[in-house]
Amino acid sequence: MSGTLVKVEWANPHIWFYLAVKNNDGSTTTWGFAGGAPGQLMRRGITKDQLKIGSTIVVEGYRSKDGTNNASGGRVTFPDGSSVLTAGGQDRVPDAK
Repeated sequence: MSGTLVKVEWANPHIWFYLAVKNNDGSTTTWGFAGGAPGQLMRRGITKDQLKIGSTIVVEGYRSKDGTNNASGGRVTFPDGSSVLTAGGQDRVPDAK
């Protein structure tokens, strides 16, 4: 899913980040993505500063089972093509270029 980053909550027990995603009819829907714990992410070299409000990013993840506009955020790809994993126990993902 691709959208504009509108909010980041960098707090325990895990981060949340929110995207404004354009719908086919031109309206937008805000989606929330849960990531790993801040300490876990920082140990992998992922900082809050990488999630810049206003950036257009692509997020791969899994939608919540309750059908809401929330998901588990997995891989995040930035405008420069670099990617990070925001969930799970894996290290930084190689550049997607």
